[in-house]
Order: sequence, then C-alpha cells, then structure tokens
Amino acid sequence: MTTTKLDEVLDYLDGGLPEALSRLKGFLTIPSISTDPAHNGDVRAAAVWLRDELSGLGFETEIRETSGHPMVVAKTPESPDRSLLFYGHYDVQPADPLELWTTPPFEPVIEDTPEGQVIRARGSSDDKGQLMTFVEACRAWKAVYGQLPPGLTLLFEGEEESGSPSLVPFLEANRDELSQSLALICDTGLSSDGRPAIATQLRGLVGEEVIIRGADRDLHSGMFGGLAANPIQILCNALTALKDENGRVTLPGFYDGVEELSDDLRRDWQALNFDAEEFLSRVGLKHPIGEKGRMPLEMVWNQPTAEINGITGGYTGDGFKTVLPAEARAKVSFRLSGNQNPAKIRAAFRAHIRAHLPADCTVEFHEHGESPASVMDTSDPAFETAKQALSEEWGRDAVFIGMGGSIPIAGDFKRILGMDAMLIGFGRDDDRIHSPNEKYNVESFAKGARSWARILHRLR
Repeated sequence: MTTTKLDEVLDYLDGGLPEALSRLKGFLTIPSISTDPAHNGDVRAAAVWLRDELSGLGFETEIRETSGHPMVVAKTPESPDRSLLFYGHYDVQPADPLELWTTPPFEPVIEDTPEGQVIRARGSSDDKGQLMTFVEACRAWKAVYGQLPPGLTLLFEGEEESGSPSLVPFLEANRDELSQSLALICDTGLSSDGRPAIATQLRGLVGEEVIIRGADRDLHSGMFGGLAANPIQILCNALTALKDENGRVTLPGFYDGVEELSDDLRRDWQALNFDAEEFLSRVGLKHPIGEKGRMPLEMVWNQPTAEINGITGGYTGDGFKTVLPAEARAKVSFRLSGNQNPAKIRAAFRAHIRAHLPADCTVEFHEHGESPASVMDTSDPAFETAKQALSEEWGRDAVFIGMGGSIPIAGDFKRILGMDAMLIGFGRDDDRIHSPNEKYNVESFAKGARSWARILHRLR
C-alpha cells in the first residue's frame, strides 16, 4: 500500500500525541481569565506563550496591542490558492466556585473515565484545547513537508470570554490584512450524537431590559388594590402577549427575513435522530414546548425565539408584604434567525410594551447588545470538501448543523471582512464549559488535530 504525505502527517500526529498533550497542559496552567483585572498579567502570559510556540514553528508571529487584551496574529507565506483565516481565543472563564472542582482548575490532569481519557482543566475545551488541535496539525504538516501550509493567517483573541470589546475595532483597522478566502472557527463541537459537524448557521441576539413604573411608592394592596395600576400585572400582561396559543411571537414583522429550512439541511438534521425528551431529561424536564408543527432541532437552531430571562418587582424577602409595587423589571432576549433585523426587533418590542402601558405609568428601556444571525453560503465547495474530510477521519458521515446560541465573530467576519466561516470543533455536550470540572476528551484532541490535517490537505 502506497504511503501518501497525508498518511505521514497523520502518523506523525499519532506518534507525537503524548508530547502534544504535554504542550497543552503547559498552556492550560496559565489562568488567563480575561474578565478579572487581577489576571491581566496571566492573559498576557498566555498571549506570549502562543507567540513563542507559533514563532518556534516558523510562523511570522506578532502580539498586537488593543485597548484591552492583546491579539496574537501569525502568518505563513502567501498561497496562489485559497487563503484561510483561523480563529480561536486563549482567554478562559473564571473557575469559581473552586470548591466544586475535583482537581485544581489550572493544574491539568489526564483522567480515565467510562467514556475514555479526558484532560481536565479550565479552558481545556473552551478554547485552548480546540485551538491547539489546529496548531498541532500545522506542526505535523511542517515535520512532513518541511514547511508550514501556505496561505494561513491565525488570529487568537484574549477577550472572547469578556464580550470581545476590542475585536470589531481590530477587524476594522486590519480589514485588508485579515480578509481571506474563508474563515475557520474552532469554538464549537461535535453533534449531540457524536458525529463530526460543521455549523453553518447561528442565531443572532437582541437583549432588552424593561422597567415599568406606576405610583411614586409601594401601595397598600387593601387600600389601593383594584383601583391603582400594578406594574407587575402590567408587565406580565405585556410579556404573556408576546406569544400566541401556537407558540409564535406576536410582534408585527417579527418573522420578516426568517427562511424555511432547505431540503438538504432538513435531511441532515433529521438524520441526527435528535430525541427531544432525552435532551430535556438531562435538565429534569421531559415535554417539549414551543411553536407547533416544528421539529425540535428546527426550534433550537432555525426558528427565532422570545424568552423572559428574569423578572423582579415588589416584595421578595422572607415572609409576606401586601403591596402594589411602584415598579417592575424584566430582562427579555430574542434569538434571531435568517435576515431578521435586530434594530427592528428591538423597536417592535418597545412598541409592544408601550401599547400595554396605562396613561399614568412610565416605561424605561435598556439595551443589552444585539447581533444578527449568521448564515453561511454552503455552495462554496470548501464546505463539502471539509465535510468529506471529517467523515473520513471519524468514520461517520459529517453533517451541517445549526447552533441555537450566538458566536458574533462569525457574523463579524462576514460583515467586516466579507467572508464566510466554517465552524468546526470537537467539543462534546458534557465538556462542562463555563462550569467546574471542565474537560476535553483526549480523543477529541487527537482526532481534532487529524481532522484539521485532512481538511488542510484537501483545501491546499
């Protein structure tokens, strides 16, 4: 049997797995918590670690300063073929509560579990382990070919876990340098049934806080009840009216820009055999709700939502206090799909609340971010090429999936840099990202690096 260069790259990755895990452990010991100013030095230390690692491999690497934490930018020589921008983030979530960790969060260990070996540490799955799969694929490529894959730009951010305040200005300031044929994003995972997956659409987000005020003080419910406006009741009435009896959002124009699933995506999603009752059972529930007539994955990946995330008002302490509260507050979020316009959704929500407001009550609104949905153009042959590469590595047909959450960077790449992104990651549903005892399966790390090697081989 003839050995190909790709075979040699894959063999190198297999033989070098212990050393690769050791390097990842070293990276994971750095507590690069971007939200905590006490760890600013650690965040920079992680950026320096990456710079040194990439420079040692032969990348042209720089630490680029921002108004916050730095970016790490690494490049290989230009390619006459397709150019690629690979994105990951080197900052991590805080580790609290520390007492719930079985091992110290920044002292990574390899553990045996019923599902195989895992590496346990904060950032192992989100996102240091994921980004290092790509770095290790490049290392193996250079060992076999004598040079790094041409046409690569690596962009590693240090503020993803704190809202990425410096990212958009950085992209805008470096648009010409960073714009490539296609972006690759590693901050995702396998499908729920363990198949390799490429996320091709992500929902957007609109967040809004609403405060309704009535009387100038809390009122005695015996003296004023039935006569005076109750801000909690007003707010509840308005929020209840956001959906009809079929689970559809009632805001005028809300579904403008929402597209039905293509036949190809519907087939891919149905093939996942997603069990909504089993999924809900993991959190103590069983019965799916939502818009009638939609399959469960369609509701969490493709359909927009309106959700009440928090509501407060009146007396909430111990015991009982019979008052009509002076004010009531709620936090509401909308997950957006297709080409929904975030600004129009926000305006429609505010008009809806005002329509339920009595004449002598007032309302105040506070924005909490907005981003449109991201839908990738899968007619680009690179998507099918990557899908085939993933299928070969994992021995299962890879699928195009959606994501219910939001990864704004994918939309930023499209809006600012004019390129689509392939979101390919190897995390698992039980990786406990953002929670105590975060882990990353050693199989995900090893096969993730092999997957990137296959994708690079096919795209070069």
